[in-house]
Amino acid sequence: MFLSVFDMFKVGIGPSSSHTMGPMVAARQFLHFLRDDDWPRPASSEIWRVTCSLHGSLAFTGKGHGTDRAVILGMMGCEPSTIDPDAVDGLLAQAYTERKVLAEGFPAWEFDPDADLIFDYDENLPAHANGMRFSAYDRAGQFLVSKIMYSIGGGFVADDMDMLRLKDDLVPAQYEVPYPFSSAKQMLEMARTSGLTIADMKRENEKAIGFTATLDKDIRGIWDAMDACVKRGLSQEGELPGGLFVKRRAKQVFHKLDEKWSKNDLGPLAANDWLSVFAMAVNEENAAGGKVVTAPTNGAAGVIPAVLSYHLKFHTGATPKDIEDFLLTAAAIGGIIKHNASISGAEVGCQGEVGSAAAMAAAGLAAIMGGTPEQVENAAEIALEHHLGMTCDPVGGLVQVPCIERNALGAVKAVTAASLAMHGDGTHFVPLDACIETMRQTGYDMSERYKETSQGGLAVNMVEC
Repeated sequence: MFLSVFDMFKVGIGPSSSHTMGPMVAARQFLHFLRDDDWPRPASSEIWRVTCSLHGSLAFTGKGHGTDRAVILGMMGCEPSTIDPDAVDGLLAQAYTERKVLAEGFPAWEFDPDADLIFDYDENLPAHANGMRFSAYDRAGQFLVSKIMYSIGGGFVADDMDMLRLKDDLVPAQYEVPYPFSSAKQMLEMARTSGLTIADMKRENEKAIGFTATLDKDIRGIWDAMDACVKRGLSQEGELPGGLFVKRRAKQVFHKLDEKWSKNDLGPLAANDWLSVFAMAVNEENAAGGKVVTAPTNGAAGVIPAVLSYHLKFHTGATPKDIEDFLLTAAAIGGIIKHNASISGAEVGCQGEVGSAAAMAAAGLAAIMGGTPEQVENAAEIALEHHLGMTCDPVGGLVQVPCIERNALGAVKAVTAASLAMHGDGTHFVPLDACIETMRQTGYDMSERYKETSQGGLAVNMVEC
């Protein structure tokens, strides 16, 4: 099993990797499918109109997560990694005016966002909670072809055949890598045999797939995008969109902390305060639809940048290599979690998002604190264990309450977990693999009301209050 660090950390836009980035990617892929794939085309029939229906969690919380906007933008050929957030409103206005697919290089098929983008609250598609059905029709309205796509977390998308292969664990190896660990147990065994750190094994795997001379530069590019998001979040103020009237707080808190910092007045809670403000800055940017990096998702995007920002600010001996080793180690842990469980809130609740992010951040921090592979694995397990059972219950379907503060607490837990692990020798009771399997089972047993549908938890009780 191999998942690149550049798959785990992807630049995109908020507010959700599974509800915004994934649907945008899926819509664009459908256009390519219609134009380029060898699907059975009826004789003398031409595509005239395309539609999209959203199902499951995408239907219930799609409005709050901007799923409708994302599908429209995908139909216009936009990609999460390159789209300019400031251009979104203009592009959407054009789509509603023209009522056609306006992607460069594609025919101008009919696509009326008001009529052809459907929120289907009744039908759940079988393979995943985040399902989409794209369809095409001829000029007479006769059905031609459809394609079901799923947004499976972290901006990843899959069709029906992909989901069957994932279910049966029949996904063919894309790459030949020297350290193809698919579990924490295998990871530790390979580390002991090779004498390498987790980051070094991950580095060798990345080089084996073609990242050689540019690897360190490209990893720094991931961090630069994260850091830019932190800095922008610390500089913005005002009310977040969506109708909950949630105000940005990061800038105000940052100014208070920065004033104390300039006076060398840190106080006993300085670490927690800085971790919290860094995480909140990112997730306020995400809630506003800004540029973020999936880490491993948008909803949990603040934890890893916060912990790494904290290390760079408080550790006087921090080096650029710390950034690379942190992100490589975090990606290794995230890949194991994604392979054996899920990073999707719609599939396993927020334990799969903020819980996974905290595990990844704890592992990364323990690694650059000089931890052994066993201590790194222990740090990840501690962080994940203490997020088990966490539900995904966003108020109004928006990635704001409780998501913004939840990232702050996830960052604090990650640092605590790394610290606890570093005070031990790596020996511990619950293996990371067992914790990941527990998360998977807990998510499977969890009521759908608590998995990003806004039908339970805070999403309901806050309205009643």
